[in-house]
Amino acid sequence: MKQLALDIGLAPVPTLERFFAGPNTAALQHLQHAVGSAADHAPVPTYLWGESGSGKSHLLKAVREALRDHGASVGWRDATSKYAPAFDEKWTAVILDDVHLYSTSQQNVAFNWFINAMSPANGVQRWVLAAGSLPPADLPLREDLRSRLGWGHVFQLQRLGESELRAVLRQQADARGVFLGDEVMDYMLRRFSRDLGSLMQLLEQLDSYALRTRRAITIPLLKDMLDSE
Repeated sequence: MKQLALDIGLAPVPTLERFFAGPNTAALQHLQHAVGSAADHAPVPTYLWGESGSGKSHLLKAVREALRDHGASVGWRDATSKYAPAFDEKWTAVILDDVHLYSTSQQNVAFNWFINAMSPANGVQRWVLAAGSLPPADLPLREDLRSRLGWGHVFQLQRLGESELRAVLRQQADARGVFLGDEVMDYMLRRFSRDLGSLMQLLEQLDSYALRTRRAITIPLLKDMLDSE
């Protein structure tokens, strides 16, 4: 039986402050401004797109957390969401992740939320923030939803270079309270996908395994983890 890890070293909650912007500074600044003004007046819709590992989901989750910190209620939906609540008049914003993967029923819900957010019965507009892997014009969605997602601010997110990836790995390890040496980072970047999402998942697994085995994070530990799992 595996030893249960103590409730420390958990994955840090995504935040806008913790997002390493690199080439995506304009998108980050836009989101920071929009979060600050969402409660006062709804900006036009925002759509982020880019390949896997460019930080889309991190930013959407970070915006959700930031709005909640401001006391706002947020409607959230991604491609894995099974339960589809009705649009809630108490929501300050609607956030739609991985829209390129939406099924027909998920598209119907997203369109309903979009219409209610932008043309609400009580006259108070809500912010719509969405993300996908493709630019709006290429999304495989129903036309009325696709055209609305591309109506407002659109930002393409770029994947980070090696020096930026190293900075993110260091930042995330520090947030977990663990030491990640240069030799371990070298090994991770040489042997594994440089997709940021994959690297963050690997770091999470490595941190968890180190806690279970009560060992420091080293290359031998990383190899042992791969052998065991």
